[in-house]
Amino acid sequence: MSIKIIKKGIADTIQDQGRYGFQHLGIQANGCMDYLSAQFSNAIVQNPLDHPVLELYFPASSFCFTSSYTICITGANFVPVLNDKSIELNKAIQVEENDVLKFLKPIEGNFAYLAIQGKINTVAWLESQSYFLTTLQKDIEFEIIPNVVKNLSRHCIDADFFYTVSAHVFSATPIRFIPGPAWNDLTADAIHKILTQSFHTSLQTNRMGYLLKGPLLELAKPNQYLSSAVTRGTLQLLPNGSLMVLMADHQTIGGYANLGQIILVDLPRFAQLKNDSAFHFSLTNVNTAHQLYQEIQKGFIHRPEL
Repeated sequence: MSIKIIKKGIADTIQDQGRYGFQHLGIQANGCMDYLSAQFSNAIVQNPLDHPVLELYFPASSFCFTSSYTICITGANFVPVLNDKSIELNKAIQVEENDVLKFLKPIEGNFAYLAIQGKINTVAWLESQSYFLTTLQKDIEFEIIPNVVKNLSRHCIDADFFYTVSAHVFSATPIRFIPGPAWNDLTADAIHKILTQSFHTSLQTNRMGYLLKGPLLELAKPNQYLSSAVTRGTLQLLPNGSLMVLMADHQTIGGYANLGQIILVDLPRFAQLKNDSAFHFSLTNVNTAHQLYQEIQKGFIHRPEL
């Protein structure tokens, strides 16, 4: 029982929720760029939320299945087709032996997630199967280890919850962030620009970071910052006044001015912004960030017994 890559995509990888606890050793956490869509794909096929999934970036890989499986595709809409017939996103789909899955064109978002009921059998490193700078290659086959699922029909995700979170990932509301240690070093004009003017994503985006286009920002006085810990969602002010947002494959320390931190529930939405998308920032606080994250995760509580 396996899935075979019959056409290589441009930047597809296997990802899970990441390898945390090793950043003090200089090891990136990695993990899914849009963790909410990845959790949904696993939940819909009755997998544990942290099972590895295929993270796809257009142009995406094409796949052939060697047995019958239940799959689900979430996140970005790349117009998936099974044996040249369109299939739905966000829904459990049954595939059969020799079925071929392809993706035709990017309609919405940057990252799609393919979950397969069972577990993709790849080598784990430091408790994670997330790849770093290793993309999926043609002719590679991944074995799928079946889940032993009990009471499959008893547990499901509430449809209203699914709609709410799915809509959140692709909403146009401001990206919320918590001020960082260098926030008060900005000029009053720079703070006004961040909170009132729009920014755009640029072509210089990847899993390591998104360089933004927008108003140039200035510090009140030149300042040399000691290198310190950073994480995904950290807002760094570059020497030329531009903003860089660190993403899943970010370095573990940085010496640029740390202006703030995008909150966890908004990171999937930020990751799915296509090139040259306009958006605004808004301030929030740690308590709100915790509350919003906990509210979303409560919807995943009713899981199947594995």
